[in-house]
Amino acid sequence: MASVRNKINPLLCNLPYVLTWQRFGFRTICSGRLGFAPSTSPSMADTDTPVAGTKVLETFAEEFEIGSRKITLETGKIARFANGSVILAMEETKVLSTVASSKGDAIRDFLPLTVDYQEKQFAQSVIPTTYMRREGAPKERELLCGRLIDRPIRPLFPPGFYHEVQVMASVLSSDGKQDPDILAANASSAALMLSDIPWGGPIGVIRIGRISGQFVVNPSMEELSISDLNLVYACTRDKTLMIDVQAREISEKDLEAALRLAHPEAVKYLDPQIRLAVKAGKQKKEYKLSMVSEKTFEKIQNLAKEPIEAVFTDPTYGKFERGEALEKITQDVKRALEEEGDEEGLKILPKTVDTVRKQVVRRRIISEGLRVDGRCLDEVRPLYCEAGNLPVLHGSAIFSRGDTQVLCTVTLGAPGDAQRLDSLVGPSSKRFMLHYSFPPFCTNEVGKRTGLNRREVGHGTLAEKALLAVLPPEDDFPYAVRINSEVMASDGSTSMATVCGGSMALMDSGIPVREHVAGLSMGLVSEVDPSTGEIKDYRLLTDILGLEDHLGDMDFKIAGTRNGVTAIQLDIKPAGIPLDIVCESLDPALKGRLQILEHMEREISAPRIQDNIYSPRLVTSKYSNDALRRLIGPVGALKRKIEDETGARISVSDGTLTIIAKNQSVMEKVQEKVDFIIGREIEIGGVYKGIVVSVKEYGAFVEFNGGQQGLLHISELSHDPVSRVSDVVSVGQQLSLMCIGQDVRGNINLSLKATLPRPKSKTDISVDEPVAPTSQEVNVWAAIEDVSNELENQGATVGPETNDSTLKSATPAVLIRSAAECDEEEKSDALNLKGDNGSQSASKSEKKTRILSSRSAKKSKRSKDAILDLISDDESEQKHTPVGLHPQIGSDKDDATPETPMSANKLKLGMRVTAKVHQIRALGLVLDLGGGIRGMYRFEPGMKRDFEVGDELRVKCSSFSTKGIPVLSLVTEE
Repeated sequence: MASVRNKINPLLCNLPYVLTWQRFGFRTICSGRLGFAPSTSPSMADTDTPVAGTKVLETFAEEFEIGSRKITLETGKIARFANGSVILAMEETKVLSTVASSKGDAIRDFLPLTVDYQEKQFAQSVIPTTYMRREGAPKERELLCGRLIDRPIRPLFPPGFYHEVQVMASVLSSDGKQDPDILAANASSAALMLSDIPWGGPIGVIRIGRISGQFVVNPSMEELSISDLNLVYACTRDKTLMIDVQAREISEKDLEAALRLAHPEAVKYLDPQIRLAVKAGKQKKEYKLSMVSEKTFEKIQNLAKEPIEAVFTDPTYGKFERGEALEKITQDVKRALEEEGDEEGLKILPKTVDTVRKQVVRRRIISEGLRVDGRCLDEVRPLYCEAGNLPVLHGSAIFSRGDTQVLCTVTLGAPGDAQRLDSLVGPSSKRFMLHYSFPPFCTNEVGKRTGLNRREVGHGTLAEKALLAVLPPEDDFPYAVRINSEVMASDGSTSMATVCGGSMALMDSGIPVREHVAGLSMGLVSEVDPSTGEIKDYRLLTDILGLEDHLGDMDFKIAGTRNGVTAIQLDIKPAGIPLDIVCESLDPALKGRLQILEHMEREISAPRIQDNIYSPRLVTSKYSNDALRRLIGPVGALKRKIEDETGARISVSDGTLTIIAKNQSVMEKVQEKVDFIIGREIEIGGVYKGIVVSVKEYGAFVEFNGGQQGLLHISELSHDPVSRVSDVVSVGQQLSLMCIGQDVRGNINLSLKATLPRPKSKTDISVDEPVAPTSQEVNVWAAIEDVSNELENQGATVGPETNDSTLKSATPAVLIRSAAECDEEEKSDALNLKGDNGSQSASKSEKKTRILSSRSAKKSKRSKDAILDLISDDESEQKHTPVGLHPQIGSDKDDATPETPMSANKLKLGMRVTAKVHQIRALGLVLDLGGGIRGMYRFEPGMKRDFEVGDELRVKCSSFSTKGIPVLSLVTEE
């Protein structure tokens, strides 16, 4: 051991053991305190192998309970070199807060206080998902938590203390049950108490929630998610320092009750901090304070007071005219001091002139009740509201209060456009975003645009909280919403102007918000007794100017609806104000808010109904997950391709597809592409785009609606006769086709001519176009019994006033022929070509008869005209005859004779049979065809209905239902 000491430091060999630190058991000095290490004997020190001693960390802790939760303050274990360091723990959530101060005496006239709050992913045992796998720039939440710590501790530093101070709060571990922001604020207060920095603390910060009308102290994150109040309150023992509120229209009375509950709960944090400071705190250091001598202050006051009073008593001055006049006064005082050679006065001139301005304005408000711009204390500045000033956008509004003006715009997006949040607690995303921007030109200044600004983030979040309370629930309105607030001119309370403008823009965009939200800022001017520090007199100001904010004591921003408060932010400049004054401010704030709401409602009072060409279109559809996977494509390539080609946004979740487009034309393009890939529910009368995949002699097969196939028969190609299918369509050709029905086998029949304009008829007989089904039509897939019951119900509902068109539109339209049947028929026709001409002619006649029967599936009002469409040119010998109400279709051989027993296999389309009335219903007859077969006949409008059970009728088979039940029509014998 001696040889080791000689190698390290040869001087050690000259010191006897009795004079070394180890002899007395002292360890290294750390954090200003001495600790003791285990004593060792000389014999142990002389051993050949060096043995490391055990380091003792002297720790101090305080435990207490608030809101049924155990809280621990601890210092001394880690961050021992910091001026002050504290770990605050609540259950398994622990936050470390440290404080450091610069040693230099830099010349400045402000307090350079920096508060940094950081949430690293190791606190929840997660590796960051960034490319570098490490935390980057501060996130919005970290900036907001830093502001939450800064606002209550800043007023407690002594006047003239302008040394640089940095507070750093880091989350060490988080169980997700508690929000670390409150813990960080209280830990920062304790760290300042332990440091040697002069500070007027401690402070206590508490969170209050309300669930089912009951207030909850220190609510967990789970409780906070169902709470209608999120109140953060900071105070000293007898004064309020900071308030931050997000609520769902809480009344002023309930809000005051919550504030009065929060104060004694927050005070419980103070005594443990004081006890910990007594145990482990440092002696406060004597820092040099930048104070102004009374002699220099009086000299500058005598030079500047009267000119400043002349400016502030003239209400005709605007913001910039007043600023120029005050700057001229400062320059005049500067020249006077330069002539006298007063170097001390020149150094403190700007700060001193500002103090004189403050005295003049405050004395005039308290003694005379007059403000800088000539308004009364409770008067709101003139207002200007305009909604929809930018019609191309989804929503827009301009709001002006006095010289303050903001432009707010609303942009709607798909649910996938929601902002992803990477925080330790709270939701993983948010669908409503409000971004506040304060460009330099709004104050006629030159500046540089940078990244996230703490002030802009704070103001935007306040307005976001205020408007969030009136948004529809996510289940009813799942879309992402972004509000952009651009400050066009600033003269105080731009964040509250953002609330008003944002509310109007939301209504202009058509979002179903419940009602308007408005906000304004309350100010305070007080007179303090120098000996006691208590407030002797004060005045509350409604809708403060920027100058009144700068020279006053309080900036109390309150936003809400007619029903209650939705957001609050209180910032103060003195070392606290009484809670009674804060509660007193709520009533004049409500009166001012109602005035603003009245002006906003005159401009727009309800969500606008969007019907112009620029209105956004949002569509939500339900699909199977397999269909959505086809739409997304490999690695989302197909989805991105559609978005790039159309400019729309597509969002896919579990079974839900959401499309948002700028306008209707873009939406149609997207839906067309989506329908082609995954299809949609097929409706008779619906028009679909498809591609011809094969051409046959009898028609073409078309692929449409996400891979489904349908038959485009030759008779449905054109209004004019078509001899060859290939003359009209070809393989690979894209067509717009209408679904005209489905046969008994489920095959889909398509029509091209139904989508084409109808040429003028050369005969007196007009042919109607197929019409898309209306709400009065019967489900074409229903059985005849269901149809008759449905028609009977409709007749009972509508009554005798039902017109003919309504009854005709209710006729079931069922198509019988299928592609497979057509193929079989072609084959049979080919086999019969070897027969005689008469047989061939009979085959042709039968084939045409069946084609005609397939057309009978359309509405009854078009059945008589469908015959002419399907007559071929080669049947020249057949002449057109006047078509009556019940055309006789088919040949005589199709008639059933009484001797022939009827069966299901023998009944064909167009066959005439004799049937008996089996049952009489309101809208038709059930007929017995014999052989156990029954069919349905429907009454024609205006016809006599003098039928009786057992009557014999001559009827013809017109069509079949999907269940094979014949639909019959009366035959008029010539």
